[in-house]
Amino acid sequence: MERNLKNVLVISFGFLLLFTAYGGLQNLQSSLHSEEGLGVASLSVLYAALILSSMFLPPILIKKLGCKWTIAGSMCCYIAFSLGNFHASWYTLIPTSVILGIGGAPLWSAKCTYLTIAGNSYAEKAGKNGKDIINQYFGVFFLIFQSSGIWGNLISSLVFGQASTKVEISDVACCGAHDCMTNTTNTTGSAEPSNSLIYILLGIYTASGVLAVLLIVAFLDQIKSNQAETEKEILETPSFWSTFLATFQHLKDKRQCLLIPLTIYSGLEQGFLSGDYTKAYVTCALGIHYVGYVMICFSAVNSFCSLLFGKISQFTGRKLLFALAAVTNTACIIALLLWKPHAKQLAVFFIFPALWGLSDAIWQTQTNGLYGILFEKHKEAAFANYRLWESLGFVIAFGYSTKLQIYVKLYILLSTLVLCMVMYGAVEYLEAKSSPGTPPATKKEDIGPLTQDTHV
Repeated sequence: MERNLKNVLVISFGFLLLFTAYGGLQNLQSSLHSEEGLGVASLSVLYAALILSSMFLPPILIKKLGCKWTIAGSMCCYIAFSLGNFHASWYTLIPTSVILGIGGAPLWSAKCTYLTIAGNSYAEKAGKNGKDIINQYFGVFFLIFQSSGIWGNLISSLVFGQASTKVEISDVACCGAHDCMTNTTNTTGSAEPSNSLIYILLGIYTASGVLAVLLIVAFLDQIKSNQAETEKEILETPSFWSTFLATFQHLKDKRQCLLIPLTIYSGLEQGFLSGDYTKAYVTCALGIHYVGYVMICFSAVNSFCSLLFGKISQFTGRKLLFALAAVTNTACIIALLLWKPHAKQLAVFFIFPALWGLSDAIWQTQTNGLYGILFEKHKEAAFANYRLWESLGFVIAFGYSTKLQIYVKLYILLSTLVLCMVMYGAVEYLEAKSSPGTPPATKKEDIGPLTQDTHV
């Protein structure tokens, strides 16, 4: 096997193991640690730490440690979060959330840098186009990585399914849009999982993270010395202050300011599904053991639609896809406001995450692509803004999770969606005005590498 491809597979399966653990654990936080909102508070802190670390840590760590050891060290931050869940309290989860947030940005930046160097290296040897090889490598990575959402959630559902109990009709009165602002895990017939089952799950997740680190340490090659020029070129990044200033100076661009609501909405809608829908609808009416199955549905549809819309966007253009996402999300929000969840309506619990996965796939692929196309000459500052505003959306969504009722959050989501589509329309108008006759979708090759890098 060609060595660079071997390294791509090692990184891909390392991330698969790591995010099998983290993805499943994130979706359970609001249900597993609902006392005083500890679970969602930890996620809010986590994304706040990610905002700070993404501004200055990646270039420093990659330059000092190299890509391999930055990836391995950052993965250890994720293991710390798993360990913090063994004895969940404000003194364990909050610090480990900060640690994970700090490690999140360097992990993804080092991965991008490594795959880029590997792609350019192979392209140079084979006499091929570097962009084509890089996109192939990112395609392999995301093909493997995206399945982590399935495996992590499947493990949690299988483990918690060992102690499931049926929910009585009277138990679901506090579920849905007009939730009672109480600990829904304990107010329904779905008993809270026993400590032994929680420890089994956390043990599996921790072991998965440790395996990821060992895989990287044992099998990932360091960047060779003959690649030093490429490495130097990629890693010569600006200082913290210049990056910080460039990020906010980019706000002088009117189009960037208009895209802020759209980018914040991306974080809000993801935060609602993993923090609020899983707790107030799924855990409340069906039990915590169904959270994994429901999120598998979201992950599967999201992965398939990301691939599908990435391909068909060149034929449909981004405007039609953004309209489809807006209509789908609006319909879901209105339906969630009106729906009274009940255990007998099992299929409905899966329809919502499936539709949410479809719209989220559009928000992720097309918004990333839009940033790459609009701000081609200032991509670093543009994507720093993307990370900043999307992470802020996560912080807000998890931050107010325990303070507001579900119907209020849904109205906030709907209002933000309307605002962001109006602002997006203004961006398209400005683009059409400044460059008439330009095709709406170009340079689709940029979407793949950038799509997931704003996530923890």
